Amino acid sequence: MNHPKLEGSEYKGRVEKLRKIMANDGVDLVVGFSNLLEIGIVRYYCGFAPVNESSAIIIPADGIVTVCSGQASFDYCEVMNALPDSRIAILPEIGEVSGFEYDTEGQLDFEELFQQIKSENKNIKKIGFIGRLIFPSIIMSKLKKVFSDAEIVDYDDVHYEQRIIKSDAEIEILKTNWSMVSEMFENVVPKIEVGMTERHIEGMFEYEMMKLGAESYVQSFAPMVATGPKNSYISMCRNTLRKIGESEIINLAAGVSYEGYNGIICSPLVLGKIPQEIKDAVMCAYDALNYASDKMKPGTPCDVVLNAYTEYLTKYGYIDYCPYGSLHSTGMLECEAPTFTVTNKRVIEENMAICIDAYFKGMPWGSFRIEDCYLIGKDGAKRMTTYNDKAILKIFK
Repeated sequence: MNHPKLEGSEYKGRVEKLRKIMANDGVDLVVGFSNLLEIGIVRYYCGFAPVNESSAIIIPADGIVTVCSGQASFDYCEVMNALPDSRIAILPEIGEVSGFEYDTEGQLDFEELFQQIKSENKNIKKIGFIGRLIFPSIIMSKLKKVFSDAEIVDYDDVHYEQRIIKSDAEIEILKTNWSMVSEMFENVVPKIEVGMTERHIEGMFEYEMMKLGAESYVQSFAPMVATGPKNSYISMCRNTLRKIGESEIINLAAGVSYEGYNGIICSPLVLGKIPQEIKDAVMCAYDALNYASDKMKPGTPCDVVLNAYTEYLTKYGYIDYCPYGSLHSTGMLECEAPTFTVTNKRVIEENMAICIDAYFKGMPWGSFRIEDCYLIGKDGAKRMTTYNDKAILKIFK
């Protein structure tokens, strides 16, 4: 399996692109923050993602970019920061959340760092911040104190718009993820047996993904194995010690992260004799997903895709069991902004990486999800995760 890496020139190009947008918006400084739920904001611009801390990045309209690490991850930051001509700062406000204090030489706090940035960059009048749902108040208050005369604006939308169209280098990374997660399912699912616990199966997925070269499971959830009428009802879950039985629904959701990018598959499974009502529902969901994804062509508004999905389920009588038809960008998060909705009519574009899933919930025998990853080419969408195409027809047809 190919294991490509991103080069420093890729990160430098991202910063340069952001700076062009900043110039157009009259923004003089951008401050981005990442924690373990959205680790990609900082990593997108420099390649650094901490292990057990948060991180930040400060990008002026011109001059030196500062990559911010906590105390414990500082050495790792020195190794992983791939942005040319940047510097690293150690800051306690993004350290371990227990408040553990390190006696680290050269340590600043954010107020001191912002003062330094202010002295280097005169006339900062407008500041963009990235991470609206996670940006800490302690850092924001110091930003406002030091730059008391500056306007501070939400820059999340700008950041996620920058991430939605993938570069050639990103596509190669994603192809590795998609190949990895497909092979993982092909290797693990045939080994699942009646009597195994949900957590046992979770461990099988994690073992296989690491063997294949993943750095972790998909950002930011471990493999989910939701089984039987009750447990499968839960969309997002932590696995239990429940043992799986014959002829019941098993909802498998697992993904891999490699080089900061993600690949995901969700797939139903039944061991032993499969009740006809489960076969019918799974095949309808699979056919609806294919019907909708065929319409994902460059220039097509996303409401065309989403409406096709709901119309198909309405025709075959399953719409009441479908809480939503999801169409979302994927990349440094398994599910990342901006969203595709019937209302916003966002247009499908070439080199988008998109997940589409069919989620059937609350049937008498349980719930399940089918999800795959697609790459938008000039002629349409190509399903890049290959397991479901092989397995669903074989198991449920």
